[in-house]
Amino acid sequence: MAESVVGFLIKQLSTLLSQEITLLGGLKSDVQFINDELGSMKAFLREAEAKEDNNDSQLQEWLKQVREVAYDTEDVLDDFTFRFARGYMDGFCGKVGKIYNSMKNLKARHQISLEIKDIKARVGEISARHQRYQSLYGTQERGFISSRQVNADFDIRAQSLFIEEAQLVGIDKPKAELISKILDDHSQLKVVSVVGMGGLGKTTLVKKVYDDAAVKKQFQSHAWITVSQNFQFSVIIKNLIQQLYNEIRQPVPPQVESMDVLTLSEFVKDFLQERRYIIVLDDVWSIDAWEAIKCVLPDCNITSRVVLTTRIADVASASCLGSLDFIYKMKPLTDKESWTLFCNRTFQSNDCPPNLEEVAKKLLKKCEGLPLAIVAIGGVLALKDMEKTDEWEMILHGFGGEADGSGKLDRIKRVLLLSYNDLPYYLKSCLLYLSIYPEDYPIDVDDILLKWIALGFVEEKERITSTDIAMRYMKELINRSLIQVKSSFADGRLETCGLHDFLREIIVSKSKEQDFTTVATRYYTRWPTKVRHLAIHNFIDNPQEFSGLKCLRSVAIFGYEDPFTTTFLSEFLSGDPKLLKVLDLHGAELDNIPKQVFKLFHLRYLNLSGTGVKIIPKSIGKLQNLEVIDLIGTNVTELPADILNLRKLRCLCLGGVGDYSNEYAVWGCKSPDGIGKLVCLEDLFGIEADSDKIVREIGKLTQLRQLAITKLRREDGKELLSSLLRLTNLQKLVISCIKEDEILDLQHSVSPKLGFLTSLLLKGRLERVPQWVTSLQSLRILQLDNSRLREDENVTGSLGHLPNLVSLTLYRAYEGETLCFEVGGFQKLQHLELVQLTRLKWVRVEEESMATLRNLQLMGCKQMQELPSGIQNLTGLQFLGFFDMSDELMQKVQNLDQQSEDYQTISHIPQVFTGHWIDGHWEGTFL
Repeated sequence: MAESVVGFLIKQLSTLLSQEITLLGGLKSDVQFINDELGSMKAFLREAEAKEDNNDSQLQEWLKQVREVAYDTEDVLDDFTFRFARGYMDGFCGKVGKIYNSMKNLKARHQISLEIKDIKARVGEISARHQRYQSLYGTQERGFISSRQVNADFDIRAQSLFIEEAQLVGIDKPKAELISKILDDHSQLKVVSVVGMGGLGKTTLVKKVYDDAAVKKQFQSHAWITVSQNFQFSVIIKNLIQQLYNEIRQPVPPQVESMDVLTLSEFVKDFLQERRYIIVLDDVWSIDAWEAIKCVLPDCNITSRVVLTTRIADVASASCLGSLDFIYKMKPLTDKESWTLFCNRTFQSNDCPPNLEEVAKKLLKKCEGLPLAIVAIGGVLALKDMEKTDEWEMILHGFGGEADGSGKLDRIKRVLLLSYNDLPYYLKSCLLYLSIYPEDYPIDVDDILLKWIALGFVEEKERITSTDIAMRYMKELINRSLIQVKSSFADGRLETCGLHDFLREIIVSKSKEQDFTTVATRYYTRWPTKVRHLAIHNFIDNPQEFSGLKCLRSVAIFGYEDPFTTTFLSEFLSGDPKLLKVLDLHGAELDNIPKQVFKLFHLRYLNLSGTGVKIIPKSIGKLQNLEVIDLIGTNVTELPADILNLRKLRCLCLGGVGDYSNEYAVWGCKSPDGIGKLVCLEDLFGIEADSDKIVREIGKLTQLRQLAITKLRREDGKELLSSLLRLTNLQKLVISCIKEDEILDLQHSVSPKLGFLTSLLLKGRLERVPQWVTSLQSLRILQLDNSRLREDENVTGSLGHLPNLVSLTLYRAYEGETLCFEVGGFQKLQHLELVQLTRLKWVRVEEESMATLRNLQLMGCKQMQELPSGIQNLTGLQFLGFFDMSDELMQKVQNLDQQSEDYQTISHIPQVFTGHWIDGHWEGTFL
């Protein structure tokens, strides 16, 4: 974490030195000294932090001092910006005001000067200790790692190599699959990569494959190489040579020891040239390591194989570029497999004592199918008294810590920390910040990216938006098996993510020990002297005095049992968190925004969604660093003209769905004329098209990626299309008309070229599907609401040729009696919903139509009395649902005779459901 804090600070110092020379004045040399000294330590910090968990108290104390001085420097710099950048803007207030500000600034400059000189002295002392540490520990080719740490990491892997197969669970199927790929008769060199997060059992699985008698027999030469993070090519190659010569019972030629890297490579290639070999490369951490090793592996068309294990998806992909290569993605154990492994490890049998079953299942749930976690927690519990349920409960409540005092969970902690320590500094902050979220909380991907950007975790680069860089960070953490994807949209965009419970506990612990995040709950209301990122889980009854907030950068609240009131927020903000950048009050019971919010000069992210706020005051214009405002689900119906002062605004979310004038209407928000001045906007949701000026102004927002516009009138259609012509970056578009009978007039000679658009929702009457919609080559999600189209050709005919459409929803969109899906149409469609098509009687599916459909839902189409004709042609269908359909059809499906023709047409579908909407949820049965 010290490396991460220092890395971001150096970036901030460099910006300050290049842009604020005049304001810095005589402080420039001191700031430059701090920048230079911290820069010289940065490379050493990465190495030092990898050793931090080895109980070296002196090194831990030094790292703590580095973190603290970096944090304090960041605070002083932000305070400097707060006082002088804001003071500069406030100076335009007449002669008296300028004199007053000048006196105030002199005093502030003197105070900040003293603080910077104090930091300079501390940095000097820390730098001297840095020199001593460098001489004490030294460095290696890929950084120093103590022999103790290397041995510990080797022990973890070695234990995986000697587990008896009878002790393993869930290994038979993956083992058989890998062996079949290795022993096939293709003569070319094939690479098989096994990828997954630490602790899933990759090494264990591959060792059982490697040791299989059939595999041993197939190859003439065998070698197992553990690559690891501290990869050194010459060491790896000499190890390989040693194994190859041991196998043929000959000594390694003495000249090998003095060979350079190039000669070593040629030596190995010559040795393997005419041999059928299998080589395992275990624990590969980088593409560079793979690229270096593969150069010594010849392909002589004699059926040789390379098996590779890695935690990093990109490494697996890079190693498997050939058409015959194979990537095996390790999966967690099933619930049944997890229970078997747990009982075997804990009770040495398949039986769990009844008094422990409930708590055992809760503990097992936290392991989420991770074998190493199950074995580790089982090892702890095996030593506990099985008659004392309270001891097991204590382990559950202290999960992830050292509640048992045995240290047996250290093994999995070390395994998972390897992945954390390998991260570049900018990803460490992003990952640690996820510790603010409660356990099992679905983390909204778009939202966390906005928070990362607002907090400065995302480095800016020329010609690449911060949003794109933040998404790269997210995908890299997923690629490294640290973040799990929980759900995705049909267009492929990530929706929610999360952490494995064991990894989360480690991240929470690391964040806490480094004073990075603080979580306040009903039971824990004390926080450190200097809080940087505060998460409030549930309402705090009697919080400590609101002090220690001067360093606060972010606040987020989660899951209230009691109201989070405006009064409480006012008291909280009275603690003067002037450096606050992120304020997330989603769901809080606020009726207005406390005036203290508008003093938060550094505020970049403000989330008031789901609150009772009704009015956005003019003071919002003071928050000129704001990048995100979320007002979805509030009672705000109009924005003040001062919103146009927020020229850094990138995301503005308004309104929501509600009973505005009728159940159909979408509730938006009026914006002032001139919305086109907010040229940095990338996301604009819920803006009302209450004048042609607004529609025209939208065309100036050329950075928009997501746009939702409501209350569109028929006469605004052509103007909107003209604006869309300029919005070439749009990825998601929602258009809703002003009332149910209003026509969306989107059929004009003006035809927007939305080449990146993947999601489209049109809500309103259509005379026909607009031509430009049928030419959207990237479109993956389409929803037509209340379109009331009358001709079949306007629906299936015009939309069936969209080449990438995967999800189609027709809600009150068609008024015909027959809907026919023709031959060759909808070739990539996976999800189809037909909802409240009140006149629809027959659905016909022709052969070779919707070849990839997996989910078909029919809802509220009361005139349908027969099953869709030709449904047997949907051979890949996994789910067929009938919701609130006619009684005749529902009864027919529920009472199908297994010998009947109708039953035979749907017998290939794994899940067939019939249900009704009762008391706010669906109730029904599966066939």
